[in-house]
Amino acid sequence: MKKEEMNKLASIVEKHREEIVAFMQEAIRTPSVTGNEKPIQEKLMAILSDMGLEVSCWDLDSGELSKHPAYVRESKPYKDRPNVCGIYRSGGNGRSLLLNGHVDVVPPGDENVWVHGPWSGDREDGRIYGRGASDMKSGAVAMTMALKILLCEGYRPDGDMIFEYVVDEEDTGNGTLSFVQKGYKADAGICCETSSMNVQPGCLGRVWWRIYIEGKPAGIQKHAEGVSGIDLAYRIVEWVKEFEEIRMEDVRSPLYPDIRSSIPCMVTCMESGSFCSSFPDSATLKGSFATVPGETIDDVMDDFVSYLHRKAEMDPWMRNHLPEIAFDGYRGESASIPADSPIVTAIAENFKALRGYDPVISGRQGAADTRYLINYADVPTVIFGPGLTEQMHSTNEYVMEDDLIDSVKIIAATMLDWCGYHKE
Repeated sequence: MKKEEMNKLASIVEKHREEIVAFMQEAIRTPSVTGNEKPIQEKLMAILSDMGLEVSCWDLDSGELSKHPAYVRESKPYKDRPNVCGIYRSGGNGRSLLLNGHVDVVPPGDENVWVHGPWSGDREDGRIYGRGASDMKSGAVAMTMALKILLCEGYRPDGDMIFEYVVDEEDTGNGTLSFVQKGYKADAGICCETSSMNVQPGCLGRVWWRIYIEGKPAGIQKHAEGVSGIDLAYRIVEWVKEFEEIRMEDVRSPLYPDIRSSIPCMVTCMESGSFCSSFPDSATLKGSFATVPGETIDDVMDDFVSYLHRKAEMDPWMRNHLPEIAFDGYRGESASIPADSPIVTAIAENFKALRGYDPVISGRQGAADTRYLINYADVPTVIFGPGLTEQMHSTNEYVMEDDLIDSVKIIAATMLDWCGYHKE
């Protein structure tokens, strides 16, 4: 969109600033910790219906999901946790567009340490506070308000648009997978995840792993005759660090120039021992690693197991008691589209038309539901949203109000550019 057109559209959106902020505050004030998404979904269905969209919802089907290779086992049942879909039927022949966002948020933790309550929606000094403010109710609000304002102001996009509001993203990603299984597709997609207003054609993969190692039992007085699970665990921690260093040297990706911060591999949890006066004869370690686009999770998993077992085979005890390594938690592949894809270019040009400078084109330093849309639905999808990546899951989480408003402008402009439009 040309700068003159963008200025006109930006002025129109500005007229709706208070409405956008109020919607954002209402979204935050509707708690939706993973497992309790129904209340926010009901409100979204009402808004989409008022906009004249074709609205549907469904509870996820674990049996059907489990047939897909990207399925991740859920920790909470899916009854009364509906996905919501809103479809704008254009009646025209413009290109179609898919908008994707999740509505679930992580728990707030100790609410007493929040300066602004996690469900407050407080607006102060250019920020809007609350759990989900950045991750990612601001993105869901932005994509909704972009179309709502266009329709209110007489713009009629000439391409169909699919709005996906998904559950269970924080634990599994199965909400978006369910959309893919049901066959929802478009010519391109925008996932409004946290991106700090960067334009992101790719996301990392992420795998959780668990390592169990068995030592040799002993009485506390005869501990020198035993093999401590804690001592073994310390060795494994060092080997995991070595594996990470090897990957830091070997792995490269144009979307991730700062590879050290992009593909961490580390032990994040360790459990051993059961009593202060009992010998710790086993240990369990948990952690994760990340992958960049171009890598497959299976290959890195194989490398990880091979490396740890090679190290264990040089250990006097572990050579005959190899660590048991399991990958039975979260698993998300990396995904990317070319940085010069048309949908990336469209977002970037509208960003520049609004703000006067080029956006940062980068890979998202985290997993994202774009992996399903790109890898399994063949929908070229870019990540762009107002949420601050560094605010994800933080205490006193917030989103910048101007970023929220500007994202509505940019997404609305991209809807018109991508789909074409006429005015009524």
